[in-house]
Amino acid sequence: MMDAPDTQDRLTELETRLAFTEDLLDTLNQTVIRQQAQLELLQEQLRLLNQRLQDAQSDAPRTLRDEIPPHY
Repeated sequence: MMDAPDTQDRLTELETRLAFTEDLLDTLNQTVIRQQAQLELLQEQLRLLNQRLQDAQSDAPRTLRDEIPPHY
């Protein structure tokens, strides 16, 4: 059978690992929350840019000069 000090050492090791695991989980959760906020901001900016691009394309009259590739 195991003696009490060995059991106590194992319990201490498990508690230490649990504490580190909980800290890591909290850190990862905060990272995911921050990245989600960044994603939402980028999606909104992309939506606004897309809307501006569509507005600019529909308002501007097309000329033959617009059709010429830039290297000519």
